[in-house]
Amino acid sequence: MKRKHKKYSKPKKSFDKPRIEEEVEIKEEFGLKKKREIWKAEAKVKKMREKAKNLISASPELQEKLFENLRKSGFKVNSISDILSLDKKDYLRRRLQTVLVEKHMATTPKAARQLIVHKKVLVDGNIVSIPSYIVPVELEKSISLKIKTKPVKEKVKMEEIANE
Repeated sequence: MKRKHKKYSKPKKSFDKPRIEEEVEIKEEFGLKKKREIWKAEAKVKKMREKAKNLISASPELQEKLFENLRKSGFKVNSISDILSLDKKDYLRRRLQTVLVEKHMATTPKAARQLIVHKKVLVDGNIVSIPSYIVPVELEKSISLKIKTKPVKEKVKMEEIANE
C-alpha cells in the first residue's frame, strides 16, 4: 500500500498574530471549514510558481503549454510573471464553493458548501460533492442545482386517500 503524503505544510510559527488574523478573514470570505484548506491552496500556488520558475529558461512552446493549462483552470495568465504573482486568494476564487456564490446560486459561501456536500450541485450533469473542486472555465456555464421532484404515483395515491 502506498503511503499517503500531506498536500500542504503547516506554518512555521504557530502563533503569528498577523497570519492568524489574515487566515480568519480568508476563512470567513470564502466560507472555509478549516485553515488547512488555506494551507492547501498555498501549496498549490507554490507548485505553480515552482513550475513557472523551472520554465523560465525553457522553450516558448513549453511555457505556452503551462499558460494554456492555467487558463483552462480559470487563471488569467499570459506570462511567467503573472504566474509568480498568483496568490492563494486567486486559487480559492476558482473553487466550486466560491463559483456558486459568484453565480448567485447560493447566498453565502457556507450555504454553497452545504449544497455541495449534500450532493445538490451538478457540474456538466455529474454530481460533485467536493467544495474544493477547481472549476474549469469550459464547465463553469454547465453548473446547475439538482431539482428534487416527487413521483406522480405518490401524489395520486395521497389524493385517493384524502377523497375516501
